[in-house]
Amino acid sequence: MSKLKSDPFSAREAQQYEQPIQSREFILAHLMDRKIPLTEEILAEELGLSTDRDREALRRRLRAMERDGQVVRNRREGYGLPKKMDLVTGRVTAHRDGYGFLAPDGGGVDLFLHASHMASLMHGDRIMAQVVGVDQRGRREGALVAVLNRAVHKAVGRFLIERGASFVVPSEKRLHRDILIPAEHRGEAQAGQIVMVEILEQPTTHRQPIGRVVEVLGENLAPGMEIDIAIRAFELPDTWLPEVEREAAAFSSEVLAKAAAGREDLRTLPLVTIDGEDARDFDDAVYCEPEGNGWRLLVAIADVSTYVTPGSALDQEALNRGNSVYFPERAIPMLPEVLSNGLCSLNPGVDRLCMVCELHIGTRGKVRAFRFFSAVMRSAARLTYTAVAAILGGDVDLRQQYSSIVPHLLHLHSLYKILRKRRDGRGAIDFDTLETRIVFGEHRKIERIVPVIRNDAHRLIEECMITANVAAAEFLTSYRIPLLYRIHEGPDAAKLDKVRQFLGALGLSLEGEDDPQPKDFAKILAQVEGRLDAHLIQTVLLRSLSQAVYSPENKGHFGLAFDSYTHFTSPIRRYPDLLIHRAIQHVLAGKLPREFCYSNIDMARFGEHCSMTERRADDATWDVVSWLKCEYMQDKVGEEFDGVVSSVTAFGLFIELKEIYVEGLVHITSLSNDYYHFDPIHHRLTGEHTRHIFRLGDPLRVKVVAVNLDDRKIDFMPTGATIHDEKRKEPKKKISKEKR
Repeated sequence: MSKLKSDPFSAREAQQYEQPIQSREFILAHLMDRKIPLTEEILAEELGLSTDRDREALRRRLRAMERDGQVVRNRREGYGLPKKMDLVTGRVTAHRDGYGFLAPDGGGVDLFLHASHMASLMHGDRIMAQVVGVDQRGRREGALVAVLNRAVHKAVGRFLIERGASFVVPSEKRLHRDILIPAEHRGEAQAGQIVMVEILEQPTTHRQPIGRVVEVLGENLAPGMEIDIAIRAFELPDTWLPEVEREAAAFSSEVLAKAAAGREDLRTLPLVTIDGEDARDFDDAVYCEPEGNGWRLLVAIADVSTYVTPGSALDQEALNRGNSVYFPERAIPMLPEVLSNGLCSLNPGVDRLCMVCELHIGTRGKVRAFRFFSAVMRSAARLTYTAVAAILGGDVDLRQQYSSIVPHLLHLHSLYKILRKRRDGRGAIDFDTLETRIVFGEHRKIERIVPVIRNDAHRLIEECMITANVAAAEFLTSYRIPLLYRIHEGPDAAKLDKVRQFLGALGLSLEGEDDPQPKDFAKILAQVEGRLDAHLIQTVLLRSLSQAVYSPENKGHFGLAFDSYTHFTSPIRRYPDLLIHRAIQHVLAGKLPREFCYSNIDMARFGEHCSMTERRADDATWDVVSWLKCEYMQDKVGEEFDGVVSSVTAFGLFIELKEIYVEGLVHITSLSNDYYHFDPIHHRLTGEHTRHIFRLGDPLRVKVVAVNLDDRKIDFMPTGATIHDEKRKEPKKKISKEKR
C-alpha cells in the first residue's frame, strides 16, 4: 500500500490536483511521528515520491507550509514543527513608542517584542518568534526568528523635507518608523502635503522603510476624504475585480424556481427582520410560536453559500475582504450589491433562499432539540429596533399597523425573557458599554454625537442569534467536521493577579482561585451595581479579558459562558459565517467530514486571516471616527466641558467628555503643583506631596487647548477636579432593591 492511500485526505487532494501528493496534514503528522526535522530529500523518500514531478510538488508544498508558519527549515535544511522548537507564529501589534506585541495565531498570551526586534518589523506583519524569557513586568518576551508575511505595502502620511532628506510620517501611529523617500521617487509631492506612498523596501534592523510617492492627496482633508484616507492607510479592498463583476452580473434579480426546488417552503410563515434604521442588508429573520410547554424558534439566515461557491472569484474576493467595513454613513461590503442588498438580503415580500436553524426550547430556556435545513422564505416585514421596542411597549398605532405579526413579536419577547434568565443563570458577563453614532448636517459637518440606546428589541435579536450560533457549533462539532470557532479566552495569570490586587484594595474578591469562571466576573458586576466606582470596576474587568478571535481549536467563549461557539448568523458580512454555512450544507448532503473541501489547516489559515481583517476594520473605523471627532472639536478650542477619566497612563489622563462623547488627553505636565506617579494596579495618578489622586472613572472639568487632525489628538487642561485623598476610605455602598 502506498503512503498516499494511507492519507485520510487523499480524496480531497485528488479533487484539487491532477497528480496529488500527500496532504499538509499527513506531512505534519509524519514529522510528528518521526520526532526529528527531516530534509526535503528524506521526506520525499519516506513518502514514496520518486518522480521529478512529485518531488517538485513536495518542494512547493513545503515552501508554502514554511510561508504559513506550519514548518520551519533549520540551518541543515531540515523541516521541523514550530511547537517542537518552542516557536510562536502570530501577528505583530506595534506601539508608537517602538516596542510591540505578538498575538499568537488562535489566541493565547501575547509575547512582548523589544524595540530592537521591532526595528525590522511593521504593524500587522505576521512573524515567527522564539520565547526568550520573562521581562521585569512578568511578560513573556519574544525574539524575531522569521518574517512570514508583510502587512504594510502602502501608507498615508504627511510628506516632509528636512536638510535635503525627504520622508513621510505615517498617519497611522503604529507605523512607528518614518518612510524614506529618495529624490527620484518624490513625484509632484511638496513639503507639508498629505500623500500615499508605496513601500519599495521593508525596514531592516539598521534602515528605515523606503517608499515612493504614488498619489498626492493635498494640503488638508476635505469632508468625506477621511474615509478615502483610511481605505488607503489600512489597505482595505474597496473595488471589484473584473472577474468578480462578471460573476455578479450573471445573477438574476429574483430567486429562480429551480434554485428553490427541493427546499422546505416557509413562504407563508410570518418571518420578520429586525435591524437598525440605517441597515441596508438583512441577513437574519426570526419567528417564534408556543409549542406545548415551551417554544419553537426559527432563525432564518440568508443562504449566501448557494451563490458564492468555493474557489470562485466572488469567494476569493470575499475571503480577501474578510468582512464588511462600516464607516459613518458609508460601508465597504464583503459582497457586491447584487448579492448583499439583493439576492442574499431578506427583503420583505420577495422570495429568498435561506438556511434555517429550528430550535425547540423549554420553559427554562434550555434547547431541547434543534435541526438545520435549507428553505425558501418571504419576509413578512422589515422592522426596526425602535419600532419593535415601541410595539412591545404598547404603542397603539404601531400595533394596529402590524396587527398580523404583533402576536409573534410578543411570543419572541416572552421567549427572550426566558433566554435572558438562562443567560444570567449560566454567568455570562454583561458589560454595560456605550456606543455612539455621529449625526451629520449639511456638507457632512457633524451636528452632534449621540449615544445608541439598546432596548429589548436589540437584546431579543441578540439572544436569538446567540442561541443559533451555539447550535451551529454543537451540530458541526458532533460531526467532527473542520470549522472555525469564535473563541474568547479569560484573563491570563498576570492580568488575573493585577485584577485581584485592584479588587482587593476596594474590599472585593474575585472567586474561582486560579481559574475563575465567567459567573465569578458576573458576580462582581452584580455586587458593585449602584456604587460610584462601578464603571471603574467594570472597565478594569473588561480590559483584563482577551480579544475574541477565530480558530479551529475550540477554547470556548468566556464572555458568553459557552463551551463552544461559532458565527453562523451573518454570512453577508462575515466570511467565517459563510464557511460555517458550507460545512452545514456538506453535512446535510450526507457527505463525510474528510470529503469536506477544507481541512483544519485551511481553517487555521482562514481564522488567522479573518481575525486580522476584523481588527483591520476596527482600526480603520476608529481612525475615521477619531478624525471626525477632532474636526468636530476644532472650533471648540478654549471652551470648557465636564468629563470623566476614561483611562490612566504614565503620561497622563484620557478624558471622555460628557454628552458629546469625545476623548482627549490631559498630559501629566498639565497637572500642576506636584509630581504625579502612575499606579498601574489601581489605575490612578497620585501626587507625591499633596497625595491628590486622579482615578479611572473620576469626574473632571477640562478646557480644550489644542486639536491635531494629523495625529487624531485632542489636548485638554484641567480647570477643576474631583480629587481623592489617599487616606480617605470609601464608605460601603448599599445596593438598593430597585437596582438588583
